[in-house]
Amino acid sequence: MTGSLTDDRIPLKTVLDLVGKLDDSPGENTPRERFRVYLKNNVNNVAQLRDFIEECLRETGDQYSKALQDLINHLGKLMGFEVNYGRYQGVISQTGYDGHWISQTKKHIVIEVKTTEVYSIKTATILSYIDALVSEKKIPERDVALGLYVVGKPDPEINQFESLIRAEKLIQQLRIISVNSLISLAELMNEYDVNHDDILAIIFPSGPKIDSIVDLMSRLVAQRQLVPPTAPSDDTETKETEPDEITATTETAYWLTPIKSNDTGTAEDSVRGLVGDEKLYAFGDRTPGRKTIKPGDLICFYATTNGVVAHAKVASYPERKPSSKIKHAEDYPWTFKLANPKLYIDNPVVIDSNLRSRLDAFKGRDMNKPWAWFVQFTHQVSVHDFNLLTQK
Repeated sequence: MTGSLTDDRIPLKTVLDLVGKLDDSPGENTPRERFRVYLKNNVNNVAQLRDFIEECLRETGDQYSKALQDLINHLGKLMGFEVNYGRYQGVISQTGYDGHWISQTKKHIVIEVKTTEVYSIKTATILSYIDALVSEKKIPERDVALGLYVVGKPDPEINQFESLIRAEKLIQQLRIISVNSLISLAELMNEYDVNHDDILAIIFPSGPKIDSIVDLMSRLVAQRQLVPPTAPSDDTETKETEPDEITATTETAYWLTPIKSNDTGTAEDSVRGLVGDEKLYAFGDRTPGRKTIKPGDLICFYATTNGVVAHAKVASYPERKPSSKIKHAEDYPWTFKLANPKLYIDNPVVIDSNLRSRLDAFKGRDMNKPWAWFVQFTHQVSVHDFNLLTQK
């Protein structure tokens, strides 16, 4: 049966107001325990957890930072790990990790949650947590453990930190993953033929950064998910429509494209510089829609974990003319011009449960299922959906 969207779902802000100010006070009826029990009893699907996590990343304040730590640990539970919650703030007498995850095969992951990489990260800190857990016999030996930095809002400093891990020869001991990619892993595990062992194989790779592997898997799944769930007729053989096979017409087409933060700046910086100032955008060789997008089409821009932050009119066909204004132009050589850009970075259109319930793309879908497929690659949307996504 198709799940109904939870108009009665309690917003995270309301939950946090009800449980009280999160802190490290011990006891069974403290705010932190009330919050964790609520998550255990009421948040059992990754779609809702993604909504809560993205709300934490959009908002500011100590309460949301602490909630994010608990939400990441709850995500570990949904991925099949035994989870020991850490402290919100470190003290001398106790090991100060954010989370300690134990796999079904007894591998150990010590979690450090960072809202942004602006905060100073010292590799010695998380390694000391692992050593302390080994000394306390909570980890049998260091060889079965690694430290995982979960970063909420990646910024250009990630390259420096990744280089530090390599320089200190800690690739086998430390990993980095964005919050968005960690959620995507959980979605793959919950919805597709990806099991707990597969997750471990991804988290224990040859390099310190995991996002590229997860992005590849997510894109492949997302392109299949975009096909609407319609029942085939008795006398017609159905054919899945690939994004580039959407029928090209002279009518206006409406597009959604995602923008992620990278080693040169945030997604919002890219929108300001390219869409707003330069009135320019670029696709890669394999970007869906590259061959069919045309002048007169409208395109909106989704900043990962934030929301739709801008839209514009397409003013030229994509041409293979790499531009010096595009960072990593060799990866995005197909440039095209934009007209009439509208930016609302400080007031993004959040694709929350309420908005999803009104979108054509989600009709006939179980609203409790993961929804990130909708924003993980470039694709066409209906005019109705475009208007909702762009505040029209």
